[in-house]
Order: sequence, then structure tokens, then C-alpha cells
Amino acid sequence: MADASIVRQSAATSGSAPAESQHYPQQPVGRIEAAQGPVVDVRCEYLPPIGQALDVINGGSAYVMVVFQHLEPTLVRAIALHPVSGLYRGMPVYDRGDALHVPVDPACLGRMLNLFGEPLDGGAPLPRKEFRNILAKPPLLADTLPASQILETGIKVIDLLCPFVRGGKTGLFGGAGVGKTVLMMEFMHAVSAGMQGVSVYAGVGERMREGHELWHEMADAGVLPKALLVYGQMDESPGVRFHVGYTALTYAEYLRDTLHGEVLFLMDNIFRFVQAGSEISGLLGRMPATVGYQPTLLTEVASLQERIVSTRSGSITSVQAVYVPADDMSDPAVATILGHLDSVVILSRQQAAKGIYPAIDPLRSGSRIMDHHILGERHYQVARAVREHLSRYRELEDIIAMLGIEELSIEDRRIVERARRLQRYLTQPFVTVADHTGLPGVRVPLQQTIADCEAFIAGKYDSLSEADCYMKGAMPV
Repeated sequence: MADASIVRQSAATSGSAPAESQHYPQQPVGRIEAAQGPVVDVRCEYLPPIGQALDVINGGSAYVMVVFQHLEPTLVRAIALHPVSGLYRGMPVYDRGDALHVPVDPACLGRMLNLFGEPLDGGAPLPRKEFRNILAKPPLLADTLPASQILETGIKVIDLLCPFVRGGKTGLFGGAGVGKTVLMMEFMHAVSAGMQGVSVYAGVGERMREGHELWHEMADAGVLPKALLVYGQMDESPGVRFHVGYTALTYAEYLRDTLHGEVLFLMDNIFRFVQAGSEISGLLGRMPATVGYQPTLLTEVASLQERIVSTRSGSITSVQAVYVPADDMSDPAVATILGHLDSVVILSRQQAAKGIYPAIDPLRSGSRIMDHHILGERHYQVARAVREHLSRYRELEDIIAMLGIEELSIEDRRIVERARRLQRYLTQPFVTVADHTGLPGVRVPLQQTIADCEAFIAGKYDSLSEADCYMKGAMPV
């Protein structure tokens, strides 16, 4: 049996290095009664509360578990956060005395960490002076600030047609290969360069290859020193994939409260968080609800989303990549996530095929602050006029393909030509991929974008070719 001098070493998953020394009570809280995959039943002398972290010492390493169910007065069911190979019935289990917590320190910036706050980048462990529980409550309602301001990104199509809400949540919908990662990196660069803010990236159920590529791309793009990456990999326990979003959000809250600035919280992909919760629900034997999702779907999504708020200390603005099963926006998980979002950005494969980057579909994207009381009359009217031009152009595309543009009325032809110029004007070279494209990245202030679009609609640039509008920043005076 392990004794009081047991020194905790970090677990072997993800190649994490030994991180902390922790002394356990002399007597364990109980012993393993059964283990089936990541589900471990523990016969206890007293009942640790739901959410409590437990440890099992196996070969000098601590295997962490989280209590999910109280089955009997002396029996709890926990989900292991590490591989369970090597565990056996009768092994002593130790109570951490608290929920899962992670070390927090300003030195976390520029690092890549796992669920436990342990380094994945081969660097030194974070100083263990201050800790925060990852399953914390959201701030009090009285301490939060309403999200009613634009977070200017410098990306023309977003700022004009689907502006981000400062302290709000944006859903990024799109499949593989349409530029989702590039767009996320550009958001990070915009926040760090334009607002002196920081970014926290949560990789939920990521493939190791994707995480490795993103880490190096961010380093090459120069955004890593003001960013933190937290990964829960695809091959890890559903408990890891379920909790890693909470860990990343805990760091975002810490940076908001200590740096008193702008924090961009990116999550890729929040649908995998829902999937992990569904796996856990199945492992615990709960009855499935609609379309097989867990009955606690609404609560689980809300427990994460409700912590993404602005306070007097600073603001957290969230961008969440969302996978849409079978392109069905009425899927219960997608519909639940949509209910929390302030802005929706749809990345379209058709736009990418036309060479329109960022490949945002402006007609399917939108924001709840597209209101003249919030945006101002000028921004609202210009955005509306741009949408009307692009919408009319889309309606006429089939006719143009069949009969040619010459068959349109003079008015429709004028609208189509201006819409095509606007469509190309809303493309933009990005800073983070300047080495690949050979084009220097540009950020365009919102007021400049509005002025340029106003001029396009008024016919000032009717004499320009479409190529003169493509992949530019602001239009020349």
C-alpha cells in the first residue's frame, strides 16, 4: 500500500513530463471494485462529492479519475482521465480533496499544455504557486458586462457583414480545407497586434498531426508568444476530451482577470466536446435523449458557454469551430450551440473554389448586433446595400450561366458588375500566411471598409477591372 510519502508523478499520457510533488493522506479513501474501460467503480469509506478528483498510484505514476456518480452509500463511479492498463481490483484510491485544478501563471503564454496544465512542448513545468479549479462557477450576474460592442478584427468581410461581439461568442461553421485554421490564426494575430490582447486555443479531440502543425504555424506567424494552446488529443479518454475545454477556459479567465485586457478564446471543435459528453453518458448507463445525445446536453453546453463573459476586469471573446453532422443545422447539438452564439460565420467550399478568401459566405453569415442602434446608421445601411447587391447577384447566377450577362436588364447588369467587384474587394491577404501566398497581409479599419463599400455602391469604381479589386487592402484614394 502506498504511504504518506508517495510522490505524485504526472501520468504517462501525451508524453507529459513529471510535474508536481503531492503528498497523499496516509489512508486511502477506498479501493477499486471494478474497472471497465475508463469507467472505474470505487468502494469508499466516505463518499467524495461529484466532480471530485481521485488518484490511483500505479508504478509511481498517478492515474487521475473524476467522480461522476454515487451508486451506493459507499460506492462511487468515476471516469479515468488516463489509460487504465495496469489497474486492478483492490488498488487503493486517494482523494485529492478538491476538483481537478491546474497551475496558473503569466508564464503560460507561449506554451502548449495538456488537460492538467502540464507541458506538451518539452518546456519547463509552470510554477506551482497558484491553482484554479477547472469546473468553476461563472461570475455573478452583477459582475458581468453586457456584450454590445464590436470587436474589430481588421478583416473586411467580417467587420462589415457579421461583426464579432466583444465579449460574445461566434460560431465558425465549415468543413476541412476551407481555411478555418488560417482564419483562427488571423483572429489571434489581430487581437495580439491590434488590441494588445492574448489568445487561448483549446484543441478538443485534435489529431496529433493537426496540433503539431498549428503549433509550428503559429510560431512561424509570430503569434505564439501571445497565445496559449491547450490540447486534449483524439486518442485520449472521453474524460480528457470533455474536460480540456474547461481547462483552456480556466486559463482564459485567469488571463482576463490578471492582464485586464482582451482575451480571445478559440475552441476547435466544440462538437467534439458534445461527443465526449455523449460517450461519458453512455459509459455511465444513462438513457439517451433526442437523436441519441445525452440527456444532459443542454446543461453541459451551458456550463461551458455561460463562463465566457466580460467582467470589469476584461473580456473574453470566443470563436468556436462547429461541426455540423450531415449539414443538418437542426441537429440537437448544433441547435443547442447556436442558441448561445452572437455571431455566425459560414465558411463555404463554393467560395473557396472561386478563389474567394476568406471563404466566408456573406449571405448565410450574420450577427445579432446587425442593428442600426448598435452599429450606427452608416454602417448598417452600407452593410444592407452590400448584402442586397450580393443577394441579387446570386439570384441571377443561373441565368447568367445559361444566357450570358448580356441578356440581363441594364439595371441588373449594373448590380451584377458591382456585386462582383464587391465580392473581390472583400477578399483579403492575411498576415499569418504571407510567406505562403507571397502577398503582405493587411488589416483594414472598419471605417475604411465602410467608405470603400459606399464608393463601390455609388459607382465610383465602375471603371476598375475585377482584378484591380482582388486581394487588396483598402482601395487607393
